[in-house]
Amino acid sequence: MPEPVRFNRELFRFLRDLDQNNDRNWFQQNRDRFESHLKQPALDFIIDFARPLAEISPHFRADPRLVGGSLFRIYRDTRFSHDKSPYKTHCGIQFRHRRGKDVHSPCYYVHLEPSGSFIGAGLWHPATPTLRLIRDAIVADPDRWLAVTGEAGFAARFRLKGDSLKRVPREYPKDHPLGDDLRRKDFIAVTDITQKDVLAADFVDRVALACRDGAPLMEFLCEAVGVEY
Repeated sequence: MPEPVRFNRELFRFLRDLDQNNDRNWFQQNRDRFESHLKQPALDFIIDFARPLAEISPHFRADPRLVGGSLFRIYRDTRFSHDKSPYKTHCGIQFRHRRGKDVHSPCYYVHLEPSGSFIGAGLWHPATPTLRLIRDAIVADPDRWLAVTGEAGFAARFRLKGDSLKRVPREYPKDHPLGDDLRRKDFIAVTDITQKDVLAADFVDRVALACRDGAPLMEFLCEAVGVEY
């Protein structure tokens, strides 16, 4: 069985060059670099991560399929964007819940980019009914929410981020002590990783350790929206 192709410095060199030459002609001339330094190492990483991910939770999937799998396409959707650059300048890998059908499902996420790589966990841009379920869960058990976000392993590694409303939703007291969390439109946590982390021989293990630290948040969110963890 061939050895997996690991990420190397050429991944970041390719992405920096793509950022400076974001057009179809350049990409076609450099497609072999994309295939060798981004696509194939990412697919190998997804395959290697399947076992540790199953140990973290059996309900999330490391899916190496080229269409509909864990690796995001390099092509941007420019239909509703003023920026018509055709390609993403990062590598995105998402490990979705088995019951999730899109990017707005509970997931673990790995983002590789020269200007800032990170590992994420949570729900990005969930639909309004899903947001309501999460906010209701926080209101119903604020002590658990505070325990989750204050848990030593989680708090030492992750920070909550994402978009927020300007005001607490009207369904909740405007002076609620967790008003900042109730205003959230995203429930995601991220931890930064370095280029050295990405290029390390034990990168799979480093990602798995981060995902384990993110598990308290993921378990809370999964329970809130009614899926297994």
